[in-house]
Amino acid sequence: MKRIFLILSILSLYLTASAQVMTPELLWKLNRVSPIGITNDGKYVIYRTTVYDVADNSRSSKTYQIAISGGDATEISNTDGLLTDSKISPDGKYKIVTQDVKINKVKGSELYPELKKSDVYIYNSLGYRHWDTWEDGAYSHVFVKDLATGEMTDLMPNEPYDCPQQPFGGSEDYVWNNDGTQVLYVSKKQFGTEYAQSTNSDIYAYDLASKKTIDLTADNPGYDTQPAVSKNGTLAYLQMDEAGYESDKNDIIVEKDGIKTNLTSNWDETVFSFSWSTDGKKIYFIAPTNGTQQLFETAIPKKGNATVKQITNGQFDVSSAVGQVGTTMVVTRTDMNHATELYTVNLKTGEMTQLTHANDAIYSKIKLSKVEKRMVKTTDGKEMLTWVIYPPDFDASKKYPTLLYCQGGPQSPLSQFYSFRWNFQLMAANGYIVVAPNRRGMPGHGVKWNEEISGDWGGQPMRDYLSAIDDVSKEPYVDKNRLGAVGASYGGYSVFYLAGIHENRFKTFIAHDGVFDTRSMYGTTEELFFVNKDIGGPYWQNPTPKGYTEFNPIELVDKWNTPILIVQGGRDYRVPIGQGLAAFTAAQVKGIKSKLLYFPDENHWVLNPQNAIIWQSEFFKWLKDTL
Repeated sequence: MKRIFLILSILSLYLTASAQVMTPELLWKLNRVSPIGITNDGKYVIYRTTVYDVADNSRSSKTYQIAISGGDATEISNTDGLLTDSKISPDGKYKIVTQDVKINKVKGSELYPELKKSDVYIYNSLGYRHWDTWEDGAYSHVFVKDLATGEMTDLMPNEPYDCPQQPFGGSEDYVWNNDGTQVLYVSKKQFGTEYAQSTNSDIYAYDLASKKTIDLTADNPGYDTQPAVSKNGTLAYLQMDEAGYESDKNDIIVEKDGIKTNLTSNWDETVFSFSWSTDGKKIYFIAPTNGTQQLFETAIPKKGNATVKQITNGQFDVSSAVGQVGTTMVVTRTDMNHATELYTVNLKTGEMTQLTHANDAIYSKIKLSKVEKRMVKTTDGKEMLTWVIYPPDFDASKKYPTLLYCQGGPQSPLSQFYSFRWNFQLMAANGYIVVAPNRRGMPGHGVKWNEEISGDWGGQPMRDYLSAIDDVSKEPYVDKNRLGAVGASYGGYSVFYLAGIHENRFKTFIAHDGVFDTRSMYGTTEELFFVNKDIGGPYWQNPTPKGYTEFNPIELVDKWNTPILIVQGGRDYRVPIGQGLAAFTAAQVKGIKSKLLYFPDENHWVLNPQNAIIWQSEFFKWLKDTL
């Protein structure tokens, strides 16, 4: 009996000692699951797991297959014969490929061949850089390759346009029609200054027989993306109506026999992605709703309006649909405590079953956070969904330092995503309560809520932030003397702005790649359509838009009095380096405790494993020092 008691005591001590919380090192040991597709026989889903080696600053991947009915995953060396290559034409004669084509000369050595050692770029218009890359005169073009002869046909010869779209387009930007007679592709066919001010991408149809191209969406001035053709030959795609508005409502358009129908025109939300049902009678799509992302469906009506039905529901994100087999859809799913895994969805009932368990071993050894949905009354009388994430082993009788998380975008959803940088699980594991409000500008709460941030960056969204932190701070377990505000991109702008209006609520700030001076932002950012819509256009207008005066953080620096950590990527051309450097200069000259964390080779994000570990380390070191 004593022996059993001793064994149980030792086991108890072992389990207690082995119970961990999330750390930066553990976070970077997680397997990152990415789906590849459903096998031709419909029995398996093939996926890839990627793991990062921080010591080597490298990554490696393995490929697996798992039965859709469930079971153990099996590693496979290749996918030959298992998957259909959607880029090969239905008759097997041709394949769609992409490659860069040199169109323009921009380098000094190209324009002055005798000066080979020169190092200069020469531009005649805007569009000279994008996201994290300087324009070098080469463009990604779509080709049709004859598999018998190897002959390549460029669908956009001598044109300075890209497909896939830069910087985030992929293979979804070019597809076959159902009989293989046409290639449908997406391109924004403007160049230079016009390109920088436009969101007018169109869907083009290239006919193999005539070698002619037709613009299928010339009537729409906004984004047209993600063309997909049903087994019955019906074209569907996503469309934003408003020119120059990158976060406009995204609707599903279907075109049959020259007639276009908007399936989601009467639905008060936006669509992220979609796919046809295997029988061509329905469309399944993913969209934000109430602080999550879920799977929906809509049938193709013979007449009248389409009806939208929500299939999944819960405190998680359905982030992508992999493929359909009968009444089952394979999807990816995350929540604030779990990275991406594959699930199946019963399309009739919405019931979900977990397929992959890539990170069970790690999660089984750590304590998870409680994630709670809280409704907060805003200053204009609205109900605002706010996520509150609590530390593992949260004790309501204790007091905790609390962070206000400011989301970027500015019109990105604050849903149940799992980030490897802004990781709520990791923040909570370090002893912080995290308050993450779905402030004005978030999709998932109706089109009007989403639109209300444009032109009002420093207005109602800031009041929403303060409503959220003030509401949660009423709880006895929140240490009101230890509040911080953190965020990136528009979230970084939010931190800079709050630093001038917070009236001593916060004890510390962290701003990553945030907009500090909207005037210089207009002059140095690369996508002018964004600042034209969100800030109000050029700063030299009369009258001057509020975005450059009342809503410009630089105008509030005289009120700064709180420690601030500023993070800036050297290759961030969306929110360029001058923003972070100017903010750091202001803090230093004012004598405010401040630190600059500069990543020369990172863009708007932090992608390098060792850089990311340092980012996390400096993040929590700063909070420990100032909060």
